[in-house]
Amino acid sequence: MYEKSLTYGTICDTINAVYFRTSELFRSARKIRQAILYMKILGVDPGLATIGYGIVDYKAQRFTTIAYGAITTRARLPIQRRLEIIADELDGLINTFSPQVMAVEELFFNTNITTGIAVAEARGVILLTAHRRGLQIAEYTPLQVKQAVSGYGRADKRQIITLVTEILGLKAPPKPDDAADALAIAVCHAHTSGSLLAKYYNSSNLS
Repeated sequence: MYEKSLTYGTICDTINAVYFRTSELFRSARKIRQAILYMKILGVDPGLATIGYGIVDYKAQRFTTIAYGAITTRARLPIQRRLEIIADELDGLINTFSPQVMAVEELFFNTNITTGIAVAEARGVILLTAHRRGLQIAEYTPLQVKQAVSGYGRADKRQIITLVTEILGLKAPPKPDDAADALAIAVCHAHTSGSLLAKYYNSSNLS
């Protein structure tokens, strides 16, 4: 009798433990889904003279444009001062708008290696600033951005700007072009994250 009671109690404990664990998994899954279904994204087009930025809310597959523009630095300033301006102004944007994630374009060197190195230094400052403020960071190639925005990896700059204007419901194309590029990067991250979320839930059948 004692052995039967012990076995019964062990079974009940096991069932309760499984139920608790399953409930925890479902609660965690819902939190993940809610976090990804709503994102405030800071898109950044890295540069040294002009750094485009665009901030959007993405909720239930709908965009709301919060702000966009450009951080600029003067060529006559020492490089360290220009990098300081970028860090300070980006930090101010993060402080003002509280994005959850920063999406930034990856850097590819062209024939002007000197310019490429300077832009790489600026991009490093951008990444460090976001990291220190606790933002998630996502990086995309120009090809990935074009593919996510237009469905075609070889779309030209004008096509991307036109599509970004339409997707975000803007009355006019965003200026400067660097800001339009930054908004495209933010759209890329939203679409990419949404696709990954859908793939996850379709495979897991969680609700």
